[in-house]
Amino acid sequence: MGFNCGIVGLPNVGKSTLFNALTSTQAAQAANYPFCTIEPNTGRVSVPDERVDHLAKIAASVKIVPTQLEFVDIAGLVRGASKGEGLGNQFLGNIREVDAIIHVLRCFEDGDITHVEGSVDPIRDAETVDTELMISDMDNLEKRLTAIAKKAKGGDMEAKTAQEVMEAALKLLQAGEPARKMIGTLTVAQEPHFRNLQLITAKPVLYVCNVEESAAAHGNAHSAKVFERAKNEKTQAVVISAAIEAEVAQLGSDEEKKEYLGSMGLNEPGLNRIIRAGYALLNLITFFTVGPKETHAWTLKRNSKAPQAAGVIHTDFEKGFIKAEIIDYDSFVKLGGEAACRDAGKLRMEGKEYVMNDGDICHFRFNV
Repeated sequence: MGFNCGIVGLPNVGKSTLFNALTSTQAAQAANYPFCTIEPNTGRVSVPDERVDHLAKIAASVKIVPTQLEFVDIAGLVRGASKGEGLGNQFLGNIREVDAIIHVLRCFEDGDITHVEGSVDPIRDAETVDTELMISDMDNLEKRLTAIAKKAKGGDMEAKTAQEVMEAALKLLQAGEPARKMIGTLTVAQEPHFRNLQLITAKPVLYVCNVEESAAAHGNAHSAKVFERAKNEKTQAVVISAAIEAEVAQLGSDEEKKEYLGSMGLNEPGLNRIIRAGYALLNLITFFTVGPKETHAWTLKRNSKAPQAAGVIHTDFEKGFIKAEIIDYDSFVKLGGEAACRDAGKLRMEGKEYVMNDGDICHFRFNV
């Protein structure tokens, strides 16, 4: 099960520098000109989670396998992308394939790095990208509405529901609002039709404010405006300095990294916050399998049931699911392992309807 976040933004905002630091590679060539990134670069990163280390220590596991998240560095977008300007069509095609959007905004002044719009204004930049994505979604809906309306007129009830959803989404977009504002307002019958539209503006968004090194700990006036925007949109924003993250990625030992970050007034890399925020943005949770051979963290959509969790490990586990042995993380750590939890009655047997919780430690019983 793969989940990915697309890193987007205007050219020269620090996207590729951020991607390189995230993945600790130089896969994305960073350069001071637009469209340096032409093909989307993809990298998988471990999600920082202290729990996996605690569990491995208790179980004396030989191996640790953290859960991971995929990041995709997508070519910079410019005004007019929805009409094919720059690498517009390619950008829009690539972003349509990701699960969530990490929108990098330039919040630093630097005369040596050109800005495609001529000045630094992260809110204007966010609106430029939003506008292009909304125009693309509107064009998409308008092209599809005629065909679906014909089916609805012919008495197809599924088509009628789809038409209602498409018309509501189009009306919202025409008012300058992203399609994700419809989420939470849809009926059970409408939800699958909305998902099938695969609208770009329906994807969740995390704003990343790329600031100068001196503002990495607390942000600046530019990032403050972005945080206000994020608050109004009921989403999140994170402050990072891509320059600092690039430096940290090049350092060898954890001690060197800690010392360097401390000198900048930071207690952890900004990348950790981005990864955790991206994980939350995708509405994911982590469950664990723990044993002497390995402690393994697994990724699962929130509100998933036990058989679906079993299926993340192996499809046969889901097909032949019988029961799940569940121990909550706090009990496992407090009591010191599976045997003690079993003796204390903290190991539960759960069936097919059990909704998984973040931090559950599991053993699945199955028969195929």
